Amino acid sequence: MATNTGKGYRQGAVKSRTQFQHENGDWQKRNEHGGQFMERKSSEGPFKGVAKEPDGRDGKD
Repeated sequence: MATNTGKGYRQGAVKSRTQFQHENGDWQKRNEHGGQFMERKSSEGPFKGVAKEPDGRDGKD
């Protein structure tokens, strides 16, 4: 389980989630199970600790 450290980074990886960037620059998370779209981030930079698509970690988890 990933946790916030309070120092600007996360400890560990967020599992079963990936993220991709829209053409307008927003980042959006996607659930690996079923491909449901989740949160969308409009502030600068990607989500912390979430793998970018394609990540090569696609598994059966």
